[in-house]
Amino acid sequence: MADDHGLSRRTLLRAGGVTLTGAALAAADAARAATTPGPTVPADTGAVQGGRVQFPNWRGQGDRPPAPTPAPQPPGQRVGYCVVGLGRLSLDEILPALGEAKRSRLVALMSGTPDKAKLVAKQYGVAESAVYGYGDWDKLKANPEIQAVYIVTPNAVHRDDVVAAAGAGKHVLCEKPMAASSAEARAMIAACEQAKVKLMIAYRCQYEPYNREVVRLVRSGEFGKPRMIQAFNGQTSGLPEQWRLKKALSGGGALPDIGLYCLNGVRALLGEEPDLIQAHTYSPPDDPKFREVEESVSFTLRFPSGVLAQCMTSYGVHESRRLAVHTGGADIDLQNAFAYVGQRLVITHRDGKAVSQDTKVLGAKNQFALEMDHFSRCIQENRRPRTPGEEGLQDQMLMEAIYEAARTGAPVPIAPIPGAGLDATRGPELDEAG
Repeated sequence: MADDHGLSRRTLLRAGGVTLTGAALAAADAARAATTPGPTVPADTGAVQGGRVQFPNWRGQGDRPPAPTPAPQPPGQRVGYCVVGLGRLSLDEILPALGEAKRSRLVALMSGTPDKAKLVAKQYGVAESAVYGYGDWDKLKANPEIQAVYIVTPNAVHRDDVVAAAGAGKHVLCEKPMAASSAEARAMIAACEQAKVKLMIAYRCQYEPYNREVVRLVRSGEFGKPRMIQAFNGQTSGLPEQWRLKKALSGGGALPDIGLYCLNGVRALLGEEPDLIQAHTYSPPDDPKFREVEESVSFTLRFPSGVLAQCMTSYGVHESRRLAVHTGGADIDLQNAFAYVGQRLVITHRDGKAVSQDTKVLGAKNQFALEMDHFSRCIQENRRPRTPGEEGLQDQMLMEAIYEAARTGAPVPIAPIPGAGLDATRGPELDEAG
């Protein structure tokens, strides 16, 4: 397009020939810079600092500052993942999230359904040679593009998949619940330690901004010490043939599937471990879906600090996912706490002689992309993940205690972790980069 002087790069190329191109273009650029309005300051053009493009805050004091400009790594530098298991969670959430990731990329797939795997590979640009069937661990091992595997198979096969992935020399991100028992979880940790690969459990909520903000608020003491916590995660369950209702594959019903979010969420919130558990389970006797696993569970966790946490989960209620913290100074209510999207944080507290109800609005981010990029950073920088295998093992042991308390009707005491302080089963605190 011509500038105000009637010059254009194409016109100059035609008029001056190749020997005059450089001088002509320089003259045109100088004329354009002198006479044409355009971005000439960092406020509009940005500046390269610390390996990323950064812009100053262009908004006024009345608005929230914008989030930092995305700074994805070049594709060749990102950690290559093989997603193992192409069920609903992988196809609906994990694979799309890899498109939003900054340190992670999809390079391979493993599935027991060849036609589905081939179709998905085409959709996501995965080479046909990087599509594996279950058990093709030797072939996967030989692929140097794969640095990590994301295990998204039924709970009862997590152990075998993690052990095989570790044997192939790949780092392992495993969906929650970690396994079907604490014994299996221990075997998974041991296999990864022996192979010198990292193991992380996919507790996505510990990487989600709203859940992290609740943790910050509670631990800061801004509204006083927590006294009571309520956590609820419920939904209805249909399709009796689904694997989650088969105990041999799931290890349990609502508790390990969705109730685990309540258990892990409360533990992550406080950084403490409970010292006593009480629990009840219920399954409708006339509903064949719950012949093998429980429909509903209610459990109470008592913590050494005196906090009581009431947790409830069910496969038989309208969808609701909430985490509420009650302190001496405020009611902190995280709505849709454990959902993929839609979190809403409301804080009710005294404001002089009045009561204020504040809604905090944070930037929405993809939880799956956040957790994968955290694991990728741990691989790249040789860090311990925030949610390592030990975090998953602790939840497995506590779920076994919940089932025992429900079975006997008696409280189950929980032995403390020897010499442990806060966050005993977790890696280093997260920073803004990951």
